[in-house]
Parts: sequence; C-alpha cells; structure tokens
Amino acid sequence: MTGPGIPGAQRVDHVALTVADLDAATAFAVDVLGGEVVYRLPPLARTDDWMSEHLDVPPRATAEIALIRLGPTTNLELFQYAVAGQVTAPPQRHDPGHQHLGFLVADVAEATAAVGRLSGLTPQDPGPAAGGRSPLAGACRARFRTPWGLAFELRSPPEPAPHGPPAPAARHRPDGPWTNRGARPPGPPPITGLRGVDHIGYTVADLDEALTVFADALGGELLHRGVEADPDGPVEVAALRMGPTDNVELRTFAHTDRAAPPPRNCDVGGRHLAIHVRDVDAAARHLAARPGFTVLGAPETIDDGPIAGDRWVYVRSPIGLHVEVVRMPDGALPYERTTAARRAPAGALSWTDR
Repeated sequence: MTGPGIPGAQRVDHVALTVADLDAATAFAVDVLGGEVVYRLPPLARTDDWMSEHLDVPPRATAEIALIRLGPTTNLELFQYAVAGQVTAPPQRHDPGHQHLGFLVADVAEATAAVGRLSGLTPQDPGPAAGGRSPLAGACRARFRTPWGLAFELRSPPEPAPHGPPAPAARHRPDGPWTNRGARPPGPPPITGLRGVDHIGYTVADLDEALTVFADALGGELLHRGVEADPDGPVEVAALRMGPTDNVELRTFAHTDRAAPPPRNCDVGGRHLAIHVRDVDAAARHLAARPGFTVLGAPETIDDGPIAGDRWVYVRSPIGLHVEVVRMPDGALPYERTTAARRAPAGALSWTDR
C-alpha cells in the first residue's frame, strides 16, 4: 500500500506535542533524552480569530513553542498553551490521539537504568515488547510517561530468526551518531546506547481509516500489519515507512473507545505531524482536494523572529490528526546566527530516498 502522497514531499519535518510545562519538557529533552534546544519562539497570541483559523484552537489561546533536535534526524516541537477549558490529562495508551516516541537503544535494561538514574522515572510495563503475529515479536521494550505529558518507549530490535523472514528492508533504522551541534556539551547522549528515534506512534480509532490517511494521502509505505499481544489485550498494529528518515506505528486496542475525540491542539497531549515540502501552496491545494481534509486558512510566511522565512499551513485530516505542510529555508533562518545548534534539515532529500 503505497499511495501518491503529497507532491514535492521531502521528509517528516517534525513531530509536535502539547505539554503541561514547557520548561520541564525542555529540560527533560536535553538532560535525559540528549536533545539540543535549537530555538524557543516568543509567546504567540492574537486578539482576532487567527489562532482559531490557523491552529484550530480557541481564538484567545496563547502558545509558547520550543524546537528540540533529537539525534541525527528528528525535530521535536513542544507547545505549551494557556487557554480556558484546557484538558490537562493527556490521553492514555488506548485512547484515540495518544502519541508516543519510540527510541532505538542497544540494550533496553541498560537504557532503562539510565532513565531512572537521570529522571527517577520507572517503566510502566517493562519486558517483552511484542508477541502474537507481529513481525516485532521478540523485541524488548520499556514504556514511560513523564509528568508533563510525553509518552515514550525504549526498544531494542529482535534478532532475525534463523529460518524466519527478515525485518522489512524498507524500515528506517536509526543508527546514530547522536551528534551534538553546540547546544550541549560534546559527548554521547545521557541514555546508554541511544541510537535515535525509531518511530512515531499513534493510537487510532480505526486502523483502516488511519492507513488511508498515512499510506494514501501522505504517501507512507506499509511495512507490516498484524496483531501484538499486550497486557491490555490484543492490539492491531501497522507500521509504515514515512519518507527517508521516519517510521510511524499505528495501533488500535480491543477496548479503544472509537467514538472518543482526540485531544485538541491546545490540550495536553495535543499533537500534529509536519511534512517538509518543496511547495507549500501546491501541497495545500493537493490535500484540500482530498475527501475529509480541511486546510486551515491559507499558507503564511513568518516575517520576523528566529524562523523568519518559514512558510506553513495546517491541514485537518479525517482522523483528527493535524498535518502541517512546511518549507524552511535551511541555512537562511535568523536563529542560525545565534547558536551552533541546527534543526534536522530537509536539504535535497526526496520522499522516496532510502
């Protein structure tokens, strides 16, 4: 299942998460996950309806935003919103809209010990990751949740069975190096054996509908679909290769409330996925023509601040996930004058690069 995708798509630009405390989230991303703060934007607020029209949040919401580089290929965009009626409890694993990051590590036990030493967090369910008919059967993982809203897991891949099928050749496998670029002291990441972000994970209400969005509309390549054994019961799971540098894993739990709405962008646990494209306007027109997709406002170019020159627009998808199409002129952004840290760039990449 490989669809046409977005014309001019290059790579996943960033994964975004709304958190309860931006300072705590930034500190954790740097001190525990080994990330680098690339920039932090001035507070965003408007007195008109711009926030509602472009970000799908209440019009008087205010936002603070930081961009964190995680390893060789991943940009994590963190939001903290202030808004009346904000939901402060993030969705649980089985709730539609739940998002997690999966990190590939050399040894889960060693990495788990490092997380505990650095943060005091203990895993929610350590042990074997996947059973049943999943191609990941035999992998090991440990899952965590931070007090400010990030769910993440540490995963070591299973060794190929002597007579079994190999892992999908097209899956992106992060293998470092986890290079520092000036925003933190040089050296290895704090978590032992950390290689990179292995996948972005989403819980979805309907796996078939979600695959239509990710594989057809966004151009993901379906790697496998199966069933995992889980402490909460069987889980339908599908994994996709999303461009040259990312994997997405989709899950639907047996007891997922399929009618439950996903979190809003301004709620803790709100999220969006950004795709870097060569032409934002053409990408927006393409998505606007697809059933169930709604472009929020019109593409805009930021004209001042650390990322002046960034052109972007949000698009609401049929599964409630917001997709941002964005183009950033790497090498010409104002933040680059004040720090050696850099966003993971799109450069000359194309979506089909392997």
